[in-house]
Amino acid sequence: MFEDFFTNIDISSFLFLGVACFFASFIDAIAGGGGLITVPAYLASGLPAHTALGTNKVSSSIGTIASTWKFAASGKINWKMVRTMVPFSLIGAFIGVKTVVLIDSKYLYPIAIILLLLVLVYSLMNKDLGEENNFLGLNSKNIRNGRIMAIIMGFYDGFFGPGTGSFLIFALIRIFKLDFTNASGNAKILNLTSNLASMFLFIYLGKVNFFYSIPIGIIMIFGAILGAKMAVTKGTKFIKPMFLIVTSIVLFKMILESMLGIDVGGLVKEFFLSITRSF
Repeated sequence: MFEDFFTNIDISSFLFLGVACFFASFIDAIAGGGGLITVPAYLASGLPAHTALGTNKVSSSIGTIASTWKFAASGKINWKMVRTMVPFSLIGAFIGVKTVVLIDSKYLYPIAIILLLLVLVYSLMNKDLGEENNFLGLNSKNIRNGRIMAIIMGFYDGFFGPGTGSFLIFALIRIFKLDFTNASGNAKILNLTSNLASMFLFIYLGKVNFFYSIPIGIIMIFGAILGAKMAVTKGTKFIKPMFLIVTSIVLFKMILESMLGIDVGGLVKEFFLSITRSF
């Protein structure tokens, strides 16, 4: 069941993953979208698709724990709010992982592309979006909408992943009227919940390479703490442009892969290896 556990580490792949995932955890702590980098990086390293997803969930969970801790220590998480959504995020994530091992996640690409495009266009057209924290408290409407969002995003994160952080931040701003800084902090709890649920299920299914996931996860801790520190210190004026940039890149990458069949992760790895060979 754990046949991938004893897979030998390729040093060049490990170095590539270390650099890519450090940068990914830094970006993810600020505006989400780390899966944009980590999932293609693991795939480019030669891991089978489902093992790449599982291995990514372990390392990403470790990094997300670090960024979540930083946001929590800075008072940017509303625990009463997230408690209403966490169980639904868990349920969605379990269903998502159980589905992805049966169905190829590429079938979700068109839906994800359309949704990311809508998020990007809406954010650009509404320049005041997320500028101020206008949260007035919990009520039956925002609790209901938050739970629906949590189960959908949990499923998406378990089934597919890329763009989850962007979707969560955008949804929390729209539903609870948060600013980008508080939305990013609360999104970390929901993202961590679905990551952990997905991680444990992937481990149970034997779809994790621990020789990569644990060391890379430790590397991601440093990127996550640095990113979260910058997000908390610089606030919305810094997070919002990063959110728009990350969402645009995620959208562009998904279009390249789904419509043009370009292996972005493979190209980036080859570029990285060409640089390292020159030294």
